[in-house]
Amino acid sequence: MYVRLFAGIWLLACAGLAVLAWGFEAPFAYDPVGPRAYPLLLLGLMAAGALWLLVKPKGEPTPPIDWAIARKVVLCILVLLAYAFLFEPLGFVLSTALAGCTLGLLFNGRPVPSVISGVLMGVLLYVLFDVLLDVPLPLGVFRLLEN
Repeated sequence: MYVRLFAGIWLLACAGLAVLAWGFEAPFAYDPVGPRAYPLLLLGLMAAGALWLLVKPKGEPTPPIDWAIARKVVLCILVLLAYAFLFEPLGFVLSTALAGCTLGLLFNGRPVPSVISGVLMGVLLYVLFDVLLDVPLPLGVFRLLEN
């Protein structure tokens, strides 16, 4: 019962967010698809999952809530929110490295590999997007080194 209630609320949220995302427009022609394609794709996938939860056969079992996993999911959401808030002030490289390292530790990664993979992810993704694909990313605290 709770799963279907959650799925219905999530489906309504996806519909509302899709209406908002439909209005996304870039002030200049950056690419032919535009800025609304990615959020609409994600919302479509989430809506399909919510719809499945609404119409799935009643006899199909729903696993019970595992509170250890639920705690990790909540912490993961908090890390991603912190990432979104720190993205501009700290810059892409540092905020991505911190988020990658924290998520690695959250899901039982060892400390040294989590730090290494977080730093590599931040640096390599910056090179990929900013240098190779020419997608401008915020420098944050590294803006001081730019001059």
